[in-house]
Amino acid sequence: MTREHVPFEQELQRSIQKLQETSQTPVAIRAIFQQNTAALVQSGIAEHAKQRGEAAPNFALPNARGTILKLSDLLSRGPVVLTFYRGAWCPYCNLTLRAYQKHLPEIQQRGATLVAISPQTPDHSLATAEKWQLEFEVLSDESNQVARAYGLVFRMSEELRTLYQRFDNDLEAYNGDSSWELPMPGTFVIAQDGTIQLAFVDADYTHRLEPAEILDALHLIHK
Repeated sequence: MTREHVPFEQELQRSIQKLQETSQTPVAIRAIFQQNTAALVQSGIAEHAKQRGEAAPNFALPNARGTILKLSDLLSRGPVVLTFYRGAWCPYCNLTLRAYQKHLPEIQQRGATLVAISPQTPDHSLATAEKWQLEFEVLSDESNQVARAYGLVFRMSEELRTLYQRFDNDLEAYNGDSSWELPMPGTFVIAQDGTIQLAFVDADYTHRLEPAEILDALHLIHK
């Protein structure tokens, strides 16, 4: 049997499709997720996120070992690829982190630094990095302060909170607060002068930026 060839440009999307095809989540539960996602998309919240050509807000956040990293320091070395994810409990986020890890050498060859940010506590960030053997920094954004500066934060509906609690997805424990706020998935490619060269934000958490698009944006920066 020959292995299915997946075009590089569709690599992550194909992994997401496989996840959806093999999901054992009951139809009624999936419908609740889909309805809430559709409502968030229709709210237009993603339109208020940082856009291409805008200045990337600076930040100083702890990594999984408690060391503070500043965006300005990272930019002094080269471009930065900044990706926001919801948490270790999100399979779509895990697929994305693993896909970006796979292409980390190519990102680094283009002189860039890859950094992931979530509202998880440092302990949970460390567990995520260790589980997936991530070789890039995973930062903890307490109370979503940085995600808020990038225009990504939303509050989970009461319906979803009840559902998550029913399935023991304790976001309060993961994030160390009771806000039930999350960032929309977003990925930004930032040039050394702090200007956002590529901005991908989608209120539908099943939509993610392909690694190929990150590499293309980095290539344009160096042209």
